[in-house]
Amino acid sequence: MSLTPPAAVIVLAAGQGTRMKSATPKVLHRLAGRSLLGHVLHAATSLRPERLAVVVRHERDLVAAHARELEPSVLIADQDEVPGTGRAVECALLALDAAVQSEHLAERDERAPLAAADGGIAGPVVILSGDVPLLDGPTLGSLVQSHQDEGNAITVLTTVLDDATGYGRVVRDENDQIAKIVEHRDATEAERAIKEMNSGVYVMDSGVLRSALAEVDRANDQGEVYLTDVIALARRRGGDVRAVVTADPTLVEGVNDRVQLAALGAELNRRIVTDWMRAGVTVVDPGTTWIDGDVQLSPDVTILPGTQLHGTTTVGTGSVIGPDTTLTDVAIGENSTVTRTHGTGGQIGNDATVGPFTFFRPGLELGERGKLGAFVEVKNSQIGAGTKVPHLSYIGDATIGEETNIGAASITVNYDGVNKHRTVIGSYARTGADNMFVAPVRVGDGAYTGAGTVVRRDVPPGALGVTTGNQRNIEGWTASRRPGTPAAEAAGRALGDQFSAQAQAEASRRQTDSHTPDPS
Repeated sequence: MSLTPPAAVIVLAAGQGTRMKSATPKVLHRLAGRSLLGHVLHAATSLRPERLAVVVRHERDLVAAHARELEPSVLIADQDEVPGTGRAVECALLALDAAVQSEHLAERDERAPLAAADGGIAGPVVILSGDVPLLDGPTLGSLVQSHQDEGNAITVLTTVLDDATGYGRVVRDENDQIAKIVEHRDATEAERAIKEMNSGVYVMDSGVLRSALAEVDRANDQGEVYLTDVIALARRRGGDVRAVVTADPTLVEGVNDRVQLAALGAELNRRIVTDWMRAGVTVVDPGTTWIDGDVQLSPDVTILPGTQLHGTTTVGTGSVIGPDTTLTDVAIGENSTVTRTHGTGGQIGNDATVGPFTFFRPGLELGERGKLGAFVEVKNSQIGAGTKVPHLSYIGDATIGEETNIGAASITVNYDGVNKHRTVIGSYARTGADNMFVAPVRVGDGAYTGAGTVVRRDVPPGALGVTTGNQRNIEGWTASRRPGTPAAEAAGRALGDQFSAQAQAEASRRQTDSHTPDPS
């Protein structure tokens, strides 16, 4: 039987998360390139639900804005002052019902009465916690499929732990169905000995959920409306409540503090790296390699130690990345190498070479066979095929053509203190070392510039741009101005008698200058 999408998914994201000790709401803390809430929404949307709701309260506007950024169609439901997961789900259900009623009213003939079916959502509702980042789509799909195939009123995702301290215990009846779920603080000693724990992930029939929530009270140690109380009510009414047991407890582990955030981040990264190795990527040292969930790698990519690939980075077949490289939102072509580089928001073509010790910021476009060498920084620049910026240079707000060579220690002077300006260098150009290109300026195709040139005016195609003057040597300067220094002694040894003569001549000249009458 094919999987029918659920009527709704409700994500609980109202908690404060005090144990995180952070001004940032717990569900907005990140691992593997996504927020905790982002991971949960990613899994939720894989079910293709008819509607998606997120329950918010603490830092309501921040969480709501982030949820809408990730899923624009999401419905935001506000939890009121009544505490507990049951109340959170009830608030979401009320918002979902109101949304359905509003849609039906807008669609129906205004003269027709409101039908019973127009009262709210109907069908299975999936309930998730916003702080369970490793829960994946296939696991949720299996849960919904079991609920559908078995015709359950409620289906609960559970797991078995050797030590379930702190978790709700799953109490089964003689038919092996779930009779109730008891929170740890409310459990008896016998119930605390149970190793099967509640994950907080459910599929519930909307009608069962709606009617049961109307009867749930706050008679518990915490004074909260427990969602788990819905299970016992459903069983007393004859509904089937069954479990799907996952053998992987990490899938349903939540984040309550930064220790758990780090531990789950490391585990998620281990799984991501392992999956890529099984897909044909060589990862030399998995322990020092970090890859975000949205990164895409092709077969025969090699990742060297100390490398982090973040955001939407993509790497083409045959490319080698690392060691000690951090890339965020970078697209790399095939058979390229990126070594000891830190880069964000760039595109690197096929057969290109970057690094070592290269830094690039958003807007880099490096053509095929291009090169960015040691100690080069690039920002917002397009660099053509086969063009090389070998070393010790800054290229900002520039367009460089094909097969051009940029001399060492070159700088595009792009900022005048108020505005940024652009440098354009053509194809097959050769620029000298220690050049300054004072933008806006153009260097034409096939042009040359001399070493030490400050290019303030356009250089026409095929021309040589030079701003250096004639060199002048002042003989004997070291002997006269730095006598007794190691430099003077070295010069003396090299020049011998000539050095002594130079020193005497310079001393005589200075003495003469000191006795020359002042013309005034």
